[in-house]
Amino acid sequence: MWYWLFKYIFMGPLLFLLGRPKVEGLEYVPDHGPAILASNHLAVADSFYLPLVVKRRITFLAKSEYFTGTGLKGWFNRWFYTVAGQVPIDRTNADSAQAALDTAERLLKEGKLLGMYPEGTRSPDGRLYKGKTGLARVALRTGVPVIPVAMIGTDVVNPPGSKMWHFGRVTVRFGKPMDFSRFDGLEGNRFIERAVVDEVMYELMRLSGQEYVDLYAADIKEGKQPPAVAA
Repeated sequence: MWYWLFKYIFMGPLLFLLGRPKVEGLEYVPDHGPAILASNHLAVADSFYLPLVVKRRITFLAKSEYFTGTGLKGWFNRWFYTVAGQVPIDRTNADSAQAALDTAERLLKEGKLLGMYPEGTRSPDGRLYKGKTGLARVALRTGVPVIPVAMIGTDVVNPPGSKMWHFGRVTVRFGKPMDFSRFDGLEGNRFIERAVVDEVMYELMRLSGQEYVDLYAADIKEGKQPPAVAA
């Protein structure tokens, strides 16, 4: 109930006013049954505008840090992210990463619409970064379609690092469902998994118009890799 109240009453009207969302390709999202919405990730607002324009409820895998705060603020964050359709996952080690993938598979087997950010974190500079293979593993093991989604302009409405929201124009562009059934029986092959996620990232690049960087965004943020310089 709270999910729909936030979407249509408490937050939705304000989000519409701020972002004036334009939607393209919504017909590619199935009315029922499991599917993965694979989106680029520019800002926190992505997780608000994507559910706002899709009729069905979307479940996202969210960082466990959102659910571990203390005091009144921690309680409110846990409550809010839970009613907003977020499921906490721990990504600190290999075992926890596998548990996150198991959670994703369970949600899809329940027929849900799963939102995933293959970059793993928000883009540090608005460019599109290398995708992680977790999405490919889930897609190959479940056989569900992957629908690429380009979020455009959310970083203007909700600039990363800022608590202020601004007026802008958000575009949510859905691509055609991607079918990877040609790789049936090859799940677990890291070369196939890399090929699958690279194919998804190419579609996101095409839909969003972003410059692609063949590095992980998380490594850039942590200083493990120098940011790529455009030629």
